Order: sequence, then structure tokens, then C-alpha cells
Amino acid sequence: VMAHALVSMENLIYIITVPLSTSIILANLVIILGISCNRQLHNTPNYFFLSLLVADMCTGVALPFIPLMGLNRELSFSSCLVAHIFPNFLFLAFLSNLVMVHYERYICIVDPLHYNTLWMHRHFSLALLIVWAPPLLFASLPAFGWSNWSGPDWNDWRVFPNAFIYLEVYGLVLPAILLIAGMIGRVLWITRGQMKDICRLHRAVERGNQASDQEQRLNLRYTRCLVAVSLTFLACWVPYLIYMHVCIAFLIIDTKQNSITHIVLSCIGIGSMAVVPMVLGLANKQYTEPAFKLLQKLRDR
Repeated sequence: VMAHALVSMENLIYIITVPLSTSIILANLVIILGISCNRQLHNTPNYFFLSLLVADMCTGVALPFIPLMGLNRELSFSSCLVAHIFPNFLFLAFLSNLVMVHYERYICIVDPLHYNTLWMHRHFSLALLIVWAPPLLFASLPAFGWSNWSGPDWNDWRVFPNAFIYLEVYGLVLPAILLIAGMIGRVLWITRGQMKDICRLHRAVERGNQASDQEQRLNLRYTRCLVAVSLTFLACWVPYLIYMHVCIAFLIIDTKQNSITHIVLSCIGIGSMAVVPMVLGLANKQYTEPAFKLLQKLRDR
């Protein structure tokens, strides 16, 4: 019965994650090719975004294996290291790259005069090392005896000690998400202030007190941007936040049962978070222009 339930859980995971993983990989490949084929996009900001796309594509590859970490399976020591540490490293590297990309664009808007003198532009290799090496080091801690950890039960789904999971969730993941949300909110606030200044100057030139058509278009455009950002955050981050706290709840009640709800939330939560770079990339016409041209040529033929 247990073996049959385990097989059913694995099939459910593959049914949910394989289509989502394939979409993430293909979409990232399209954007990567778009940046690679356009020489005008070969600059430091797009190199950071390219690193994020690579991390996101790797997360898409590892996506089917992340929910499998919650199943009680018999694995050897080396297989368990690969099955647990490698997906965790890719996920943390993806999150680290996402924070770096948002920070780079945040500085571009908040302090544009000093944008070109940023340390990450002058030391690009060091910046890449920062976003890739610490996630690998942190994800590998259990393999080196985290918290006097000896003689683990590698058949238990709780492979990592609870203290390690709490530190990762509340010390790394949640602060990173809040930092991204804070930077996005700050950018929207600055944009709102600049738009008000533009409308005020426009009224001064036109010498009128009523809002012109141009002001109404600006307000409509800002409203659309605000709605798009809010919906993206709700669709991409909220499912992952729910999944993250459900995992913590499972640790608190100390259960070893494989819940279908937990499996579905893990697949949808991590998959929705991996969609964020796709939204950022597909919204830029410069990134998708080569793919559209290729599709147009194929259609003409």
C-alpha cells in the first residue's frame, strides 16, 4: 500500500511539474537567444539578467525534483545529496540572482547619476561570484555536518535539520522576497511622484486647471502598471509564500505523512515563483524580437 501511494504521489508530481518545467525552460531559452542575437543588448545590466535567466532555467530543470524531496524514499547517501542539495542550491541561486537584478534596476531609477559607477558594474565577476557561490555554500552545509548532525536517516523526508530549514526560510528566503517587494514599491512611489511633477509642469505650460488628455493617458498608464505589478506579485509570490508556511507547519506538527495538498502546493508554489523572470523578459520587446522575426519567417515560408 505504501509503495502504491508513493508511486501515485510521484505520478502526480510529474503531471503537474513536467508541463510547467518545459514551459519555463523554453521561455528562458527564447529570451536568452534574444539577448544573445542582439549586440545592442550586450551590456552589464543584461548580463545580470542573463545570469538570472540561466538560474531560472536550471530551476525549471530541477522543478520536478524539488517536490520529490518531500517523499519518503530509500536513497543512498550520494543520491540523497544530489536529490536534496543540488535543487536547493539552484533555488537559492535563482533567488540571489533575482535580488541582484532588482537591486541593479532599483539603483538605476533611484540614483541614476551614480548608476554607471556601481561596484557591480566595475567588478562584474565578483558580483556573479556573490550570487552563485554563497547559495552553493549554504545548500552544502548539511553535507558537512550542520549543527553537529551525524548519522542522519536518509530515508526520512526531513533530511535537513529543522534549524537549517528555519534559517533558510526566515533568514534568507523571506527577507529576499520582502526586499524585492520593498524595491518595487519604492520604484512605483518614485514613478508616481515624477508623474505628478510632469502633470504639474504640463498644466503650468498650458495654463489650465483641468486634466488634459495627456495627463489622463499618463494616469491610465500608471494605473495599468500598478495593476500589472500587483497581479504579478499575487500570482507569482503568494502561492510560494503559502507553500513555504505550509512546509513550516508540517515541521511543527512533526508529521511524516505525504499530503496531496502539500505536494500540489510545492509544485504550484515553486513553479509560480520561477515565472517571475519570464514575466520580466517577455514584457521587453527587445528580448523577444528575434523570436518573433523567426516565427514570422517560418510563417511566410
